Amino acid sequence: MADITRYPFTRHLRGSATAHVQHVRNGRTVHAGTGASFWFRPLSAVLSEIPVDDRELPLLFHARTADFQDVTVQMTLTSRFTDPALAAARVDFSIDPGTGRWRGTPLDQVAGLLTESAQQHALDLLTVTDLTTALTRGVSPVREAVARGLAADARLAETGIAVIDVRVVAIRPEPELERALQTPTREQVQQQADRATYERRANAVERERAISENELANQIELARREEELVGQRGVNARREAEQAAAAAEVASEAQARRDERAAAVRAQTQRVLGAAAAEAKEAELAAYAGVAPEVLVAQAVQQLAANLPRIESLVLTPDLLAPVLAKLGR
Repeated sequence: MADITRYPFTRHLRGSATAHVQHVRNGRTVHAGTGASFWFRPLSAVLSEIPVDDRELPLLFHARTADFQDVTVQMTLTSRFTDPALAAARVDFSIDPGTGRWRGTPLDQVAGLLTESAQQHALDLLTVTDLTTALTRGVSPVREAVARGLAADARLAETGIAVIDVRVVAIRPEPELERALQTPTREQVQQQADRATYERRANAVERERAISENELANQIELARREEELVGQRGVNARREAEQAAAAAEVASEAQARRDERAAAVRAQTQRVLGAAAAEAKEAELAAYAGVAPEVLVAQAVQQLAANLPRIESLVLTPDLLAPVLAKLGR
């Protein structure tokens, strides 16, 4: 909105950088431009203000497809006044010289024009397209059809309006129909989820079975190895007993051989000693062969006396002497 300052008999207008201001006096354009600032007389001045910035226009309308299904189209148009003088000539953008406000609603008129044009091109496409195709192909065909139709619209060009961008946000059917269309996909997704759940459970059961079989196989293997261990221990024990018996037998045989050799040595020694003693005795007897008997008797008595026990002291009592004396008296 233009900023107008009031003075006696005259006014001053100061525009903005996004608005084109046009001052017409007596049918002749006196001032025109963006961001203009000038003095004017309110009684003879005709002022118009046309915005030249980008304008966003959100649209939401219903359409019917070729199979008689209602859909809702949500889009946004971005437009701009490329020829402000032409727009001022086709649409009433006049402002009050005292307040600077528009006398009418020019932007609503432009919005209505854009809305009708955009809806017309969107409906032309959707009425020949069935619902499944419209939802499957997405928003691109509608966006391209609307943009192409608005770019070729002669009325917009004659009004000085250019559509810069067309964005189609969504194409949605009625809620009941949308739920019906979503049901097969939901069922398919649910089936896939159930299948995944069953497969996961089957895999879990299979893994548990494999684990149980593995544990059983481990137990069987452990039992077999334990049996082998027990058998090996028995074999080892038998080997140890056999080796101990063999060692004992070898030791016994060695001891017997040692005892036999010792006995043979002792016997040989006895034989040698006996032979030596016999030879000595024979020599002794040979020595005694030429000796007189009285000498041999004396020697025998001497040897006998040498072998008698030694008497250190002798105690004679009357009891011992009485019988001896009696015998001597008789």
